[in-house]
Amino acid sequence: MIFLNKPAISKNSSKVSTFKIAATYIGTVVGAGFATGQEVLQFFAAFGNYGLFGIAVATILFILFGYIIMSLGYKLYAKSHLEVIKHCGGKVLGRSMDLLITFFLFGSLTAMLAGTGALFAQQFGIPAFVGNILMVIITAITVMAGINGVINSISVIVPFLLISVVGISLFSVFSASPNTSIEITINGGNGLIRHWLWSAVLYVSYNTVVSTAILAPLGAAAKNEKVIFRGSLLGGLGLGLGMLAIFLALRGEISTIQGLEVPLIQIAGNIGRTIAIIYAIVLIAEVYTTAVGSMFGFSARLNERLRYRKRTIIITTGIAALLASFFGFSNLVKILYPLVGYGGIVLLICLLWNWRKKI
Repeated sequence: MIFLNKPAISKNSSKVSTFKIAATYIGTVVGAGFATGQEVLQFFAAFGNYGLFGIAVATILFILFGYIIMSLGYKLYAKSHLEVIKHCGGKVLGRSMDLLITFFLFGSLTAMLAGTGALFAQQFGIPAFVGNILMVIITAITVMAGINGVINSISVIVPFLLISVVGISLFSVFSASPNTSIEITINGGNGLIRHWLWSAVLYVSYNTVVSTAILAPLGAAAKNEKVIFRGSLLGGLGLGLGMLAIFLALRGEISTIQGLEVPLIQIAGNIGRTIAIIYAIVLIAEVYTTAVGSMFGFSARLNERLRYRKRTIIITTGIAALLASFFGFSNLVKILYPLVGYGGIVLLICLLWNWRKKI
C-alpha cells in the first residue's frame, strides 16, 4: 500500500492541534461570500425554510470531506493538493481536477483582492486600488512564511471572525423577530441551483475545491488522525453554526437586503453605524484568510511544476492577481461558484470512493 512508505514527518510539522485544524478549516472556507451573507443568501435563504435542511446537509458534508482530505494528506504526507487528487482520481481525472483547483485558486485570490478594494471604496471612501494593493502585500508576506505561517495567521483570526458574524446575526434575529414562514425567491432565482439539496452539495463542492489546497498539507502537519477527526468535526460544526446564524438574520431582513452585494453590512448598519464600520473591518479580515489560503495553494502547486524560487512565484502570482482584480467582481457567487461546484462534484465522488475502499 502507498501509505507504508510515507516519509517521516518532522517534529515541528506534527504539532498542529485540534483547535488549529478546526480554525484553519473554517478560515479557509469563510471569505467574502460567506461573511457578506451573499453565499447563504444565494445557496440557502433563496429556498425559504428548506434552506435549513440544506445547511444541515452542508454541515455534515463539510465534516465528512474535511476529514477525508486531511486524513489522506496525513497518510500521503502531502505538500499540496496534488498528492491527494492523484491518489483519488488517478492520472487522467487527477490532472483534470488539478487544473480545476489551480484555476479556481487563482480566481478566488483575484476575487478577494477585488472585494477588498470594493469594501475600501464603499465603507471608507478610499480608492479601490489601495485596498487591492494592501491586501495582496499582506497576503504575500503571510504565504512566504510557509504552511505554519498560514495556519497561525488564520487560526488567530478565525475565532474573532466567527464570533462577530454569529453575534451580529443573532442580535438581528432577536431584535427583529424574523418571520421565517415567508417563502421567497432571490433575484428571480438562479438557474444553476434550482433545488435546496443540490444547492447544498454545490456549496460544499466548490468550497472543497478551494480548501483542498490547504487541508491536504494541513493533514500532513497534524499530530495524528484523531486530531484530524476532532478538528474536522469542530470545523464543520463551526461552519454550520455560522451559516445558521446568517440564514436567520437574512430571513428577518429579507425585504431590505434583496439585491444588495453585502447584505450583512446592511444588517450591521441597522444596529448602528459604528457596528457597520467594525464589521467592514472584520469582513476584510475574513477576505484575508481566504486570500492567504488561495495564494498558498496556487503558489505551492506552481512551485512543484516550475523551477523558480518560492518567493519569485509568490510575488509573480500576487502581481498577476492584482492586475486581474482591477476588472472588478461581477456575479461571482451567482455564476462562477456554482460552475466550479459542478466541476468539483467529480472530486467529491473520487474522495468518497477512496474513503469507501479504505473502510
